[in-house]
Amino acid sequence: MLVFEKKIADFIKKNNLLNHGDSVLVGVSGGPDSIALLHYLHQKKTKYHLSIMVAHVDHMLRGNESYNDLKFVQNLCEQWDIFCESVQINIQEKMIHEQKGFEETARIYRYQFFAEMMERYDHHKLLLGHHGDDQIETILMRLTRGSTGKGRAGIPITRPFANGEIVRPLLCLTKKEIEEYCNFYDLHPRIDPSNHDQDYTRNRYRLKVLPFLKRENPHVQEHFQRFSEEITEDEDYLQELTLLKMNKLWNKNENEITIEIPLFNAMPLPLQRRGIQLILNYLYKENLSITTTHHTDAIRDLLADQKPSGQLDLPLGLKVRRSYQRCIFSFKREKQTHTYEVELFKDKEESLPNGYLMKLTEGKVYELQDDEIYLQLDEAQLPLIIRSKRIGDRMRVKGLNGTKKVKDIFIDEKIPKDKREDWPIVTDNEGKILWIPHLKKSSFCFLPNPEQSCYILQYSKQTTPRGQAFQ
Repeated sequence: MLVFEKKIADFIKKNNLLNHGDSVLVGVSGGPDSIALLHYLHQKKTKYHLSIMVAHVDHMLRGNESYNDLKFVQNLCEQWDIFCESVQINIQEKMIHEQKGFEETARIYRYQFFAEMMERYDHHKLLLGHHGDDQIETILMRLTRGSTGKGRAGIPITRPFANGEIVRPLLCLTKKEIEEYCNFYDLHPRIDPSNHDQDYTRNRYRLKVLPFLKRENPHVQEHFQRFSEEITEDEDYLQELTLLKMNKLWNKNENEITIEIPLFNAMPLPLQRRGIQLILNYLYKENLSITTTHHTDAIRDLLADQKPSGQLDLPLGLKVRRSYQRCIFSFKREKQTHTYEVELFKDKEESLPNGYLMKLTEGKVYELQDDEIYLQLDEAQLPLIIRSKRIGDRMRVKGLNGTKKVKDIFIDEKIPKDKREDWPIVTDNEGKILWIPHLKKSSFCFLPNPEQSCYILQYSKQTTPRGQAFQ
């Protein structure tokens, strides 16, 4: 038995990659890796009772040469009595239209075709020929680029895809072992000359770094694969712990997540990093390629800062805003600030922009209420004015000597900046500030006598469809 056959059989069994009666789609380029994989599956078709189909994509980048790859795969499938679907996609045109690089564009359309085939023919496993040398290259490239979390683990053995999963049975093998298998069975796979073009990043790692590592340790591929599997297992466990913690401190909807900063900062730093990644993963719909470790570190710094407020602007318009004990991650446009001013007469009520009501009546008070103030009839200058805050506003606070800036009252009470714009300021007709509801009453308010009538100003949530309170 060849090393190839022993290793792949053990790897499939260890990781439960194939089950009796599986219906599989195999991505075949015509190169040694995919041809060796297809041949092995064809040889073991009876053992596993497999139903096999092949999918081939011609990227049309090498003219007749890539077309001949397509014809080679089709002829081989016909010879082995395997159903094959192929497609030609002009990747050069797609690159120009979408302003993306070759590797990214080719990958997008190749996997899109694979997904279509899986769904059309009801296959639940897509088998691909990535091998151990690919794993080493990928891990090194990602570490060099600065990947974190599972990104450091390189190529997963399996992962969810389309209506099933991707399976990579050759990750236990080296390129040399695959070539030996092809030579032994006289398979004559196609060779892509672009694999030696050092304009591609992966090829530079393949041609320059891998030979050095293999000279240092012939079994380096096994160590990298074990590293990949251990990192994946560790990350799965830490992600599970992180999610348990995050579920206690975040509030999320489709375009916004709010977290409680003290609870977040109480988590161990490894969980904090993964918590930020969970947030970004959720909001960016798992498209984390547009963020970097720089963004993660900036968010951690913002959350650890002792300042009460701060803001970060992330790619695609995501804003991270800290306000006291909360941090909001949101794609929502910031609310446009505006000023307002309404007059309030006796026996009238007015709706406010924040979804609350103000109502002014005259009467006797027998029980004090928190959401009311009381004004003497002969001292109150009507109409009362309810307005938004203004620069320089000062208030004579009940129980204090002198005046205090309204801005400082908001800060002391830890009112988020986005709430301050609509927060009502109540003045009399001469401009004296009488009340900041829920926060401070002025020295012009008095304790009423049940035997004496006074003005009663009430502040309450609207209960009609005219508005909804959010304070």
